[in-house]
Amino acid sequence: MERAAMRDRPVATFSIVAADVARGELGIAVASKFLACGAVVPWANAGAGAVATQSYSNTAFGPDGIRMMRDGISAERTLADLIAGDPGRDLRQVGMVDAQGRAAAYTGSGCHGWAGHKVGQGFACQGNILTGGETVTAMANRFENSEGALADRLLQALGAGEAAGGDRRGRQAAALYVVREKGGYGGMNDVLVDLRVDDHVDPLTELRRLMELHRLYFGTSPADEKLPIDRTLLAELQRMMQRQGFYRGADAGEWGDATASALDAFIATENLEERVDLAARTIDKPALMFLRKNFSGTQ
Repeated sequence: MERAAMRDRPVATFSIVAADVARGELGIAVASKFLACGAVVPWANAGAGAVATQSYSNTAFGPDGIRMMRDGISAERTLADLIAGDPGRDLRQVGMVDAQGRAAAYTGSGCHGWAGHKVGQGFACQGNILTGGETVTAMANRFENSEGALADRLLQALGAGEAAGGDRRGRQAAALYVVREKGGYGGMNDVLVDLRVDDHVDPLTELRRLMELHRLYFGTSPADEKLPIDRTLLAELQRMMQRQGFYRGADAGEWGDATASALDAFIATENLEERVDLAARTIDKPALMFLRKNFSGTQ
């Protein structure tokens, strides 16, 4: 009965779990024709490790695996111990990586084909009910040959997997989860990126769009790339604020209490506080582009 029950809801998916040891980041990217796969597959904890649990997913592998890796047990040993103690092991598929970049993966003999995995330095790619092994191979190759932040590299790998075939049943959901110590909002937690597309005709494209918004709202530019809010630019911002009802004064490009107060409210409304420094009177290029696109009055 237990085996029959587990066969009712397979989490067929392709995923990558990886570590960037130099940046102290751990993460997972996943896609599947399974509603809200991001609520089941990805688990990660800064300084410990990351887990992708799928097929007939044993979600206890997430917290249990993280606890063991936090205690210093390698990803390979952790995975072996968890699989050994699971009577449903033949139906499981798991990828793990610890904070030291040691990776491991397992594909049970009962997973629906095509099913398999590929492990490399600092990452593991795995998938089941795929069009073929080219999906995980493409993911691994793209990750190994990519650079930059871990979230971007994971998305690139996921895109390569989909382009190579992906889930043979189609598309429905995708997710991206990355942790780094004090990497969350305001440095108050470790969740650097937590984006999910639970049900969409093109989930990976939607996930990329959400990641672009994440970069806009939570990223910042180097100091030498910030633009001074000079007289001309301030006048442009004043006109935007007039159209949106934040400012009633002249658009002469003059600073004053009314302008500063209106700009503070305008920027906060658009969640661009990380991109605008009113004290230094500077604005990031991405924030200015966003404001011009949405509030220039030319559309």
